[in-house]
Parts: sequence; C-alpha cells; structure tokens
Amino acid sequence: MKAMNQKKLLAGVFLLVVAMFVCYAYGAGSDAKAKPLRLKEFKVDRKVSAEARECIDCHAVESRGIVADWADSRHAHINVTCLDCHAAGAADADVSKAHFEHDKTPVSTIVSPKDCSRCHPSEAAEYNRSKHAQTLELIWKIDPWMNDGMNNATERVTGCQHCHGSIVKVKDGAYDPGTWPNVGVGRINPDGSKGSCSSCHTRHKFSVVEARKPEACGQCHLGPDHPQIEIYHESKHGAIYAAEGDEWKWDSAPGTWTAGVDYRTPTCSVCHMSEVNGVAASHDVTERLAWETQAPLTVRPSEFKPMPAKTDWKVERKKMETVCLACHSPAWTKGHFDHFDAAVENYNETYYKPMKKVVDELYEKKLLSKDKNLDEKLEYDMYELWHHEGRRARFGAAMMAPDYAWWHGFYELKKRCIEIEEQVEELLESGKPARVHQIKGATGDTTKPKFDKK
Repeated sequence: MKAMNQKKLLAGVFLLVVAMFVCYAYGAGSDAKAKPLRLKEFKVDRKVSAEARECIDCHAVESRGIVADWADSRHAHINVTCLDCHAAGAADADVSKAHFEHDKTPVSTIVSPKDCSRCHPSEAAEYNRSKHAQTLELIWKIDPWMNDGMNNATERVTGCQHCHGSIVKVKDGAYDPGTWPNVGVGRINPDGSKGSCSSCHTRHKFSVVEARKPEACGQCHLGPDHPQIEIYHESKHGAIYAAEGDEWKWDSAPGTWTAGVDYRTPTCSVCHMSEVNGVAASHDVTERLAWETQAPLTVRPSEFKPMPAKTDWKVERKKMETVCLACHSPAWTKGHFDHFDAAVENYNETYYKPMKKVVDELYEKKLLSKDKNLDEKLEYDMYELWHHEGRRARFGAAMMAPDYAWWHGFYELKKRCIEIEEQVEELLESGKPARVHQIKGATGDTTKPKFDKK
C-alpha cells in the first residue's frame, strides 16, 4: 500500500513538472510572438578603411540583406569591401546622384565585368569573347521579334532583355527605368563593357557554389525553346545530381574541383566551363562546342554567319570528349557523339532543309509576304520548327535526354511538317496569298542599336 502511494506521489510530481514546462513554453512562445526576434549585428573588426566601414555600417541598417550576403562571401573574408567594387570616378556616366547627395561619395550601382576585371582579368576576358556577352547583339541580328517590332516594350523588358540584357541608359544621375534593373548576360553597361557577372554569381555573395549548380543556368535555359535544365534533370547526370548532389563538395577552389572526388557526375559548368581532366577552365561557355545547335540550320560554330566563332570545332570536340573521359570509356564517349552527330544530320536533312525549301518557294511566288516575319501562320510554324521542336531534338540528343530527343523533338517535328505541308498545298492550289495578321502587341521599336566593337 505504501509503495502504491509513493508511485501516485511520483506520478503527481511528474505531471506537475510537465504542466509547469508546458505553461513556460507557451508563455515563451507568446513572448516570441509579441517581441520581434533580434537580428544579427554586423561588427566589422577587419582592417578596412573608415570610408568602407561607413558603407557597411549604413547598409547594415538600410539594406541588411546585402550586408549579410557580403559578410558570408569570399570577398568579405579577404577584405574586399563595398567601395572596392562600387567606387566610381567623378566623371563616370553612372555615378549615383542620390548617393552622392547623401554622403558625397561617388558610387555606381552597377559593378560591370570591367570593374570585376581588376581582380579577375582572365575570367573577364574569357567572358567577353563568349556568345553570352554578345547575346543582346545576336538577337538584334537574327530575331524577328526585335527587328520587325513584333513585341512591345513591356514584353521586351520583362522577357527578352531579362536574360539577353538591356542597354543600360542613365538620365539625370539615375538609371532609365526602361533599361533597369537588368542582369542579362549580354547587358551593355554604361562603361561600355558587356555582360553581368551577377547573372550567374548573384550579388552580393558571388558564390562559386551557386554558379556551379545547374539551377544557375536554368534561370534562362528552360522552357519550350531551350529546355536545357529540364533536359539535364531527365538525363542520368541529372538523376544522380538530384539523388546525391547535397553531399558533394561544391566550394573547392577553382582548378581543384575534381570529378570522382568532389562530385560524381557533371553539371552544366563541369562540361562547359570547369577544369576537367587537363582541359583548362574557361568562362567562355561556348568554347567547347562542335555544333551551333541553337541555329535554324545546324552548322559549325565558325560557320554561323550572324556571329562566327573563332574556334576549330575539331579542337573543341576533342576538349569535350576529354571532359567525358574523366568518367566514361573511350568507346562510350565516341558512341555518344556519333549518335549526336547523326541526330544533327537527321534534323538538317529530313526536317529543316525540305521545309525551308517549300516555304521559300511561296515567298518567290508572293504567296507569303516578306514585309514582316511572324505575321502569317505559316511563318510561326516554320519558326517553331527550328526554334522549338528542332532545338529540343538536338539538345536532347546532345545531353542524353531521350524524351526530349524523341517525344518533344523529332515526334513534334513530324507533326509540324504535316501542318506546314498542308498549308503549302492550300496556298498553291488557291493561288491566294496567305492571310497577314495584325499581331497583338507588335509595337516594338525597330531601330537597331549600335553596338560598340571595342
């Protein structure tokens, strides 16, 4: 009986303690809701200038997220501060008027590749010669949306220019809102430099980890016309990345990031940029390409007339094969590229060339109008044949994504060719020109910008 009473007493004490704990926790929770959490304070104890410390102290209050990113960056760890990147000369075109009036320090919001080149000269030079840096100029050379004014200013700012870049203009000490904000890879900066390093290394952390992951490229390389990120995720490479990527060592120093040690399978940056198996690293992402697979007719990069590359495709193919050989056998590597080359030939000879020929004949017979592109249905079909299905077939074959190579690619090409042939037959039989549509939103400026070649 005594033992039973002791058990009851112990049980009662236990319940009392639990009740007190619950009440305390509830009260603490209520206090947490009532009082805002205390944010981190940034205490800069490094040896930085008084001017730089003033920038940090001010922005730690005004824009703490910026300072948080910077504080966690390699830049911060080696005492590269706000002023090292943002300081501007008094005569610079984009000195911030508002900031200068605030504390008389001339700064520029944009940190351009020219600015970054002071510490990263090789990377900036490689980037400058890449097609990424020229991509705004490229769309003005080949894109009917721009040249024929088939989209409006809003569609360009929120769509095309978001990835391809804008020509940033300055008015009265502030950026023209029609050209800013923008981090497009082909952005033309007020200092004349091309591109934006923060397209891939987002500010203000500028993380090599982030840039090495496929999601960095997937910001622009996705969707119906160039679904590289979707293709990657479908591939065996992407499947392994999804399963194991969280365990890889992403922050190894450039030149030391090693296949089979730091990562098991490649990402976009591995194949196109990183030092692998003796192939030198490069910020020219178009360097290792043997085909221009984004073009209407697939050609060698040096034969792409709008922007011919100064490369030898055989040399670049050898580089890419060497990258593959870090993980694959010679027979497997050769077999893959043989299949890819065959897919390119299949697209060129079976689909693009025959359809281009019959459509060109309609232009010659004046059954299609040459005044503007993309204002007749047949022009849309021909455009999507190469820009959508044709790219997906070629990209899918290049990156080992069978669903994109076949169902989203060659299968859709077959359907598209039927649609084109039916329209061609109808126009030839009727002898009447195709209907010219008044395309909605076709109010874009057709004045071609002058691109500085320096």
